[in-house]
Amino acid sequence: MSGSGNKGRTLVADRRYGGGGGGGKTPPKKPSAPKKPRTPRKPPARKHGLIMGFILGVLGLIWRVIWGIGWRVTAVVALILFGATFFFEQRLPQVSDLVDARARGSVTMLDRDGKVFAWRGETFGGMITAENVSKHLKNAVVATEDKRFYNHFGVSPRGIASAIRINLAEGRGPLEGNGGSTITQQVAKLLCLGVEYDPKQWKSEAAYEEDCRSGGVWRKVKEIPFSMAMEWKYSKDDILTIYFNRAYLGAGARGFEAAAQRYFGKSANQVNPAEAAMLAGLLKAPSRYAPTNNLKRAQDRANVIIGLMEEQGYLTRAEADDARAHPAQLSEAAQKNAGGFFADWVMESGPAFLTKETTEDVIIRTTLDQKIQRDAEEALQYIFDTKVQAGSKAQAAIVVMSADGAVRAMVGGRKIAAAGSFNRATQALRQTGSVFKPFVYAAALDLGYSPADYVEDTPLTIRIPGSGPWTPENYDKKFKGMITLTQALAESRNIPAVRVSEAVGRDVVRQVAQQFGVKSDLAAGPALALGASESTLLEMTGAYAGILNGGSSVQPYGLIELKLQGDDAELIGQAGGIGERVISQNAAQSLTYMMTQVIQKGTGGRARLGDTPVAGKTGTTNASRDAWFIGFSAHYVAGVWMGYDDNTPLKGVTGGGLPAEIWHEVMARVHKGIPPTALPMIVPEPRLPPSPGASASSGEVGGVPQGQQPAAQPVPQAPAPGSDPIADALRDVLGTTSGLY
Repeated sequence: MSGSGNKGRTLVADRRYGGGGGGGKTPPKKPSAPKKPRTPRKPPARKHGLIMGFILGVLGLIWRVIWGIGWRVTAVVALILFGATFFFEQRLPQVSDLVDARARGSVTMLDRDGKVFAWRGETFGGMITAENVSKHLKNAVVATEDKRFYNHFGVSPRGIASAIRINLAEGRGPLEGNGGSTITQQVAKLLCLGVEYDPKQWKSEAAYEEDCRSGGVWRKVKEIPFSMAMEWKYSKDDILTIYFNRAYLGAGARGFEAAAQRYFGKSANQVNPAEAAMLAGLLKAPSRYAPTNNLKRAQDRANVIIGLMEEQGYLTRAEADDARAHPAQLSEAAQKNAGGFFADWVMESGPAFLTKETTEDVIIRTTLDQKIQRDAEEALQYIFDTKVQAGSKAQAAIVVMSADGAVRAMVGGRKIAAAGSFNRATQALRQTGSVFKPFVYAAALDLGYSPADYVEDTPLTIRIPGSGPWTPENYDKKFKGMITLTQALAESRNIPAVRVSEAVGRDVVRQVAQQFGVKSDLAAGPALALGASESTLLEMTGAYAGILNGGSSVQPYGLIELKLQGDDAELIGQAGGIGERVISQNAAQSLTYMMTQVIQKGTGGRARLGDTPVAGKTGTTNASRDAWFIGFSAHYVAGVWMGYDDNTPLKGVTGGGLPAEIWHEVMARVHKGIPPTALPMIVPEPRLPPSPGASASSGEVGGVPQGQQPAAQPVPQAPAPGSDPIADALRDVLGTTSGLY
């Protein structure tokens, strides 16, 4: 067989088995290498011992269980959180519906010149937005309250962790004290997590807000989805807008616009860095840092805020230094803090639904004169600084009004206190003492007596049925015999006042006083003439205004008109003024003359006012528990009371002392620049004292223009024996049937 490629070669199969076969030669067999003995295979070495391996196995099992449960729980929590966030997001209203947080309205008071001097309630200055507010205020709030505001989703885990660390380090619970709240969370609190105010559930709006701000784990947990819902629903500027309008910033200001108006007299879009820092500083503690409470403390807090603004790049070094060098100052109206007691009185005297409980914003124009108010406050301070022992707890009150009852100033205590403080001018019922005596003489003069008529200043005892004998005494324990009514009033003699009162009749005296405006219960016994009854300073000053205006009653008033903000319609007009006639004009003018002699020749000498004619009366009660001076010029009536709140006797003080000096200081300041004006009065013609045993009055009332003189008025004779038990008692004591008792 031939073929190419293998020509001449024989195909031979390889030999695989022993035995013959094939024709080719078998290569010699190589000796095999000796086999090594097989080493038995060792099991892998253990990394841990048996016990450790068991422990690790258990831990691994636990981890797998935790992981298996954990991611499922996390998923459930995430679903719940998402659901709660979605629920809140759907319920959140538009931003414009959330800016006014008040359940009630505000009252803004204007003085007689139309200038704002006081606010009551919570004032809302109008909506301010994050877009139109001053950039300095926006930056100050963010720098102070939440520097990562623009970088979180409503909750800051980092801030919460930091707050917990601080709380624990200071020995508090993890959620006590520092809360790590973002601005969004603070807004959530301001919104009370969507729960609206219900007067049936909370006693007051303050109680509602207190509940909203309260802590607790559950409320913190609820804050998280609510805050996230707000971030979902609103933009960052929307959230700031709600914050700017709802935050309470002290002094009744709700929102930064109201606060800027209240403290600085400008809009929140006009405040400079120093003012913005002061406003932002109020967020921590509105009452403590309110500049109207303590300006220096508010400025110190503002400097801290300025430092934060500089640190975070909102202010340059130069701007920060300038803000610190020129701290924020209060506006003129805020500095004065005028008429606090007066404003309280106006709020009390107006209808509650338009004052204390108003749901509207109300504007009230009042009778207050801010200059006279300052004069009264400064005069009181001056006397206590210069004439009263340091540390004295004695109190004082002042009322100044016009002859028609328009109150121009009111000081209800030595300290200009916050709204709602005890007002000693309107609320303190105090024994009147001798300032009541002019009403005794008013009754007599109206019956035709003359200031020149005579009355006996001699020992007197009255037997009071059921009580026994009563013997009044004069302050100096002396007797002056037969004296004129004018001298009796000027020297504040007690016995003559009682005799006059008993002669004209207590009921007549009581009626005259009540018609003049002394509304308190008046004593029934003969001590009525000596001011044993109680009254307020406002009532008594108003009653003296009736003497000045010619004998007509006066209703003191402070409210001129009340309107709703933005409306021109007047809801309430003047609620006081001159009323009905009580005594004749001649009697009033004769009494005015008698009261001028109190100051010219009697107990009120310290009240003299130079060339300005003035009239008045001192008053001191038993044990000097109360000291009064009430008087008037042709322009104003002023009343001063002094005493202790707990009725502790005054030491060395009578109505002719410190109260007269306070009155003088007030009226001297009030009348600065006012030309002296004569008082409307009738000066009586002098008379000779009656001869013993004769009628004590046969003259005429002097000082009346010719042709207008009334007929001569005899002094009333004592009633016939047996017709009047008091008269009988007087006869027993005096042994006479003529003259005034």
